[in-house]
Amino acid sequence: MATVVLFHSVYGLRSAVLEAAGRFREAGHAVVTPDLYDGEIAPTLDEGFELAQWIGWPSIADRARAAVRGLPPKTVLAGFAMGAGVAGGLLSERPEAAGALFLHGTGAVPSNVRPGLPMQMHVADPDVYATPREVAEWTKAAAGAQAEVFRYPGVGHLFTDTGLRDYNEAAAELVWERCIDFLSGMWG
Repeated sequence: MATVVLFHSVYGLRSAVLEAAGRFREAGHAVVTPDLYDGEIAPTLDEGFELAQWIGWPSIADRARAAVRGLPPKTVLAGFAMGAGVAGGLLSERPEAAGALFLHGTGAVPSNVRPGLPMQMHVADPDVYATPREVAEWTKAAAGAQAEVFRYPGVGHLFTDTGLRDYNEAAAELVWERCIDFLSGMWG
């Protein structure tokens, strides 16, 4: 069983994140879904960016650090879009992380990434927030890790979010299947 911390997108802690956490729990994993916005939810992407800017990255990062403080060192760091950036930012501070899941965003790969660290990235193709250049840079930075990149052609940015126009059921189901296999493979 994996312990997973799953960070939300710029929209806030919406039902899509809770649904993903539920899928992981049904597969036998423990999941924590921190609310980096302290209850605020943005109805649109633009308002989400405004909210993130208003809260500020230092506060978001501090809230993320507080959320993982009591979790086991071998926790899987995961996130949706902006949350992938949060998860990537924590990798340098949590070198014993069991793995990393980047959903809808590249997230950062620190220079001290542990060799063989299991990592997956799931992004739309094309995706304005995960351009081919950014994916190539991520792949290069993750060269020492056990990193996989999955691109999903013809879908919108947050295609696993059932509450958004981008939602694509077939691609989303494939993401969840791959993520559950990824988590189960660590302890299988």
